[in-house]
Amino acid sequence: MAPLLRALHSGLRSACLARAVSNSARSRGVAVTELPQRAADKHEHEEVNVFDQNPDYHGFSSDPHVDEWNMRLAFFFGVSLVIVVGGTFIHYLPDHGMRQWARREAERLIKEREAAGLPLLDENYYDPSKIILPSSSDE
Repeated sequence: MAPLLRALHSGLRSACLARAVSNSARSRGVAVTELPQRAADKHEHEEVNVFDQNPDYHGFSSDPHVDEWNMRLAFFFGVSLVIVVGGTFIHYLPDHGMRQWARREAERLIKEREAAGLPLLDENYYDPSKIILPSSSDE
């Protein structure tokens, strides 16, 4: 019983002391917050787990509403714009390396040679009658 009375007496003494400090501070115009010492220490060292506040945490913000909207915007711009618009841009780029032109030109030459009755490939790449060779005296 004695420890209980001592604890009660010390609690009343600290409450009276806090009230006296608060009254003197108010008379000077200073705002004093009255928090128990244990509660203040508990809140200073406690880490906030965002998964407790927001079980669907996406990593954009600790506020659940802002987190969800930022996730939606990131996925809209990331998926819709980058993939769709980027893919369309790459599809309509000009012919790199002129590969399509080379294919069309080869098909045109094959049709000409077939129409003229010539073989598709000749042993001479150039027409030998059009090649001008230097004479043996020029060497």
